[in-house]
Amino acid sequence: MFQCLLREGRSCVRYKCSQLNTIQDVLRQRPGWFEVKDDGEWDFNWCDVGWLRENFDHSYMEEHVRINHFRNHYELTRKNLMVKNLKRYRKNLERDVGRMEVSKCDFFPCTFALPSEYHLFVEEFKRCPGSTWIMKPVAKSQGKGIFLFRKLKDITDWKKDNIFQFAILLYSQDGTRSEDQKDAAQVESYVAQRYIENPYLINGRKFDLRVYVLVTSYIPLKVWLYRDGFARFSSTRFSLSTIDDKYMHLTNVAVQKTAPDYDPEKGCKWQMQHLRRYLTAKHGRETVETLFKEMDNIFVCSLQSVQKVIINDKHCFELYGYDILLDQNLKPWLIEVNASPSHTPSSQEDYEMKLTGREKRVGGYDLMWNDGPVFREDINMESIGITCVTANTHLGCVNDREKQLRQLLKPYPGQKRT
Repeated sequence: MFQCLLREGRSCVRYKCSQLNTIQDVLRQRPGWFEVKDDGEWDFNWCDVGWLRENFDHSYMEEHVRINHFRNHYELTRKNLMVKNLKRYRKNLERDVGRMEVSKCDFFPCTFALPSEYHLFVEEFKRCPGSTWIMKPVAKSQGKGIFLFRKLKDITDWKKDNIFQFAILLYSQDGTRSEDQKDAAQVESYVAQRYIENPYLINGRKFDLRVYVLVTSYIPLKVWLYRDGFARFSSTRFSLSTIDDKYMHLTNVAVQKTAPDYDPEKGCKWQMQHLRRYLTAKHGRETVETLFKEMDNIFVCSLQSVQKVIINDKHCFELYGYDILLDQNLKPWLIEVNASPSHTPSSQEDYEMKLTGREKRVGGYDLMWNDGPVFREDINMESIGITCVTANTHLGCVNDREKQLRQLLKPYPGQKRT
């Protein structure tokens, strides 16, 4: 879109960016792009969700303008709403196509929204005594406010504060909002989620995967998958004998960077290519191909679960950060989806990794869904009478992003090819 504007004679693309990280560096390096400050007019805005909340409904956008969030992106990125939409999607799938298809949605742990589903949670908790659960604030990131528990009394203080406040709202007699009710409206919701007690370990350490998924349209649904990504490792060897060690159980980089033995030179990440090679060497290509296909299914089904509720807008796109956990059976579990995934590098290697129409590939992104599955055309076994139809995804494969971009982007008039 913006390259076309430059070719049509525009002197520059005006961009605004609230991020002081790799995103800002990438935008500054683009030829013909010019940063605007404050209230200057812009063609492209990489904003935070706070700006979106305050300004989106009051901003007029011309045809070509783009912004990096959909208006109600939180339908997928708030932990409670994500689970609510996935449960509804699974129920509708069972009604429309039968129970066999419901297995496609068996990729998120048993989860309850609190305080509204507290009593349902207690019933499930009592059915599985001794299980480990994890409590998370629905709208916080970087591991803030998260804790593990095995006994109901471990959340007694939380219950006193939150259930009482929720009851004030629920059982109001006269319909008016007292001061107590106004305070209750500010109480933050949580989710209680069954903890994955058998995570896949490498060198005795737990890890999860961060995968980047780009949505350029919800109607029709158009999804791109980034080839790179990374595994985030804990700094402490995993054990269920203790549930109070955040460095053991939480893989968030923001948490791990505060560990006493954290080495900023090494960081705590593996590139996706490294992980894929490791798993292939240990379990074989076929097993790993199955694993990555199951992750593809998670991306598509989760986006389909919110497709009818997201407010689609031609000016909007969204870069989601998916957090996936593998268990000992190499089953992928969706933990959460982030609307503003961090692009602040934790090491030089991390920085280089994050420096990032009809095309089935743009830069490091491959088109995986365009109102239906997109398939690769390069796999053909006609010599033995078999044609392989494979999804157009290359997660963890070689990312020759710079070479591909040089082929794709022709210089506009007056610009020398570099």
